[in-house]
Amino acid sequence: MRIFALAMAINKVHIDEFLELAKTMPVVDVRSPGEYHHAHIPGAFSLPLFSNEERKVVGTAYKQESREKAIKIGLDYFGKKMVTVVEEAEAILKQSKNDSRHIGVHCWRGGMRSAAIAWLLDLYGFKVYLLVGGYKVYRHWVLEQYEKNYVLHVVGGYTGGNKTGIIHELKKLGEPVIDLEGLAKHMGSAFGNLDLIEQPSQEFFENLLATELAALSGEDGKTAIWLEGESQRIGMVNLPFSFYKNMRREAIFFMDIPFEKRLEHIIKIYGKFDKDKFISAIIRIKKKLGGLETKNAVNALLEDDIQGCFRILLHYYDKLYLKSTSTAKEEEGKVTYVISETTDAKLNTQLVLNHVRNGNY
Repeated sequence: MRIFALAMAINKVHIDEFLELAKTMPVVDVRSPGEYHHAHIPGAFSLPLFSNEERKVVGTAYKQESREKAIKIGLDYFGKKMVTVVEEAEAILKQSKNDSRHIGVHCWRGGMRSAAIAWLLDLYGFKVYLLVGGYKVYRHWVLEQYEKNYVLHVVGGYTGGNKTGIIHELKKLGEPVIDLEGLAKHMGSAFGNLDLIEQPSQEFFENLLATELAALSGEDGKTAIWLEGESQRIGMVNLPFSFYKNMRREAIFFMDIPFEKRLEHIIKIYGKFDKDKFISAIIRIKKKLGGLETKNAVNALLEDDIQGCFRILLHYYDKLYLKSTSTAKEEEGKVTYVISETTDAKLNTQLVLNHVRNGNY
């Protein structure tokens, strides 16, 4: 009877309450390591009921034999690791510095995997909150965030204007900021991943962005969020189409900075990278850059004429930018030109903020 009473103490909560509770308690994702690695709720810890191979075996038994057979196999796996699961949960609480012993649990659909872990942790004495509908419901929540209309302040301009620096400065000043390139782990353009940092999956990128939007937009959704102007594709991930359309509708603060100043900044950022990697990146844009300009850029790099190489590439990206972002914005009458003679992020941040404070946009 005591065990039954403990099991009844598990709190089943819906997605909005679950995400609110997740701000003050750790959340464990009990799906397989492969599912977790592909995408998960940002901040959730992996506490898998089954390994990737075990999940495969249970799934095969369910499809080819019966539900009962699959459950028996699963219970056999689970029984051998109960102590380990409890100890890992304790370690997670310690890591998250949570003294309340409250913990959130979810699997894919809120089924047997999360129910089993929730029962065990509840039995051991944790205060368990089980997500109704599991990760599948969370993904519906994520996609719903992109159907909302956000107030956005977009920092745009030609390549090399240190727009990312402005975004970072705005964040330091306490402004609501989303660093899209930071979330995507890519600096944009064909040269944005020369350091070979692994990008998140498309699904996890969407999860990260939705979390930021929900946290920053305010209860009424009217808080203006700053972000850098991007094309829809950032490396291997894409901005959700509805959100990208939202960006295109909003005011853009176009950093109007001289070509030579931008060239200096680009060389500081990219000049450190290995030549072979850079040449490979140039080759990837050969079709758009043109055969002659590709040859000239590569030859300049091979001859250690870094400035000559980057001059060719910067001209190319200026033309590309004109075709995409700024032209469309100008037609809508939403471009505010911020004229500066430097790429200094602190100075340019103040120039942008002055436009906002004075209502000049």
